Amino acid sequence: MTPITLLLLAISMSADAFAASISKGTELKKPKFRHAIGIGLVFGIIEAITPVLGWAAGKVSQQYVQAWDHWVAFILLSIIGLHMIYAGLKKEDKIAHRTQTLWLLILTATATSIDAMAVGASLAFIDANIIATSLAIGLATTLMASMGTLLGHKLGNFVGHWAELIGGVVLIGIGLAVLAKHTAIF
Repeated sequence: MTPITLLLLAISMSADAFAASISKGTELKKPKFRHAIGIGLVFGIIEAITPVLGWAAGKVSQQYVQAWDHWVAFILLSIIGLHMIYAGLKKEDKIAHRTQTLWLLILTATATSIDAMAVGASLAFIDANIIATSLAIGLATTLMASMGTLLGHKLGNFVGHWAELIGGVVLIGIGLAVLAKHTAIF
């Protein structure tokens, strides 16, 4: 995986956490910097762990799907990307006003990181460096979630839609690149 691809993947994986953190920032009205960093760290740590879990599951199953692993990676990345595009196109207001608790934050961070687990599984099939990838995803998510929290009260719901749309398109592009690298289709 090239450094540019790694950067795009990390930013794409942080898009849903960015959208969720905008909501958290809206709930806090005027979030303080330390709150934003704390929220960013919760999102970032969980988002860094889940690709490793997915990668481990992918490695275990790799011997069974080695002949068509590039198709698995392409399909998983495309499904996640399409889901992100769909979520970004929804017109409903995603900002739910609830009281801020650590458990709710952890639950939200876990929910937004499920796609990173699937991406981690697909990365096992293309022998990507999972440590570098998970650290990049975790760092990007920490930064994006911290920024989203700080900007939440000003940007509201608008930016979250665009972040998910762009992230979904990038994931589909990475899936196509994987497929092109391993087949003669493109």
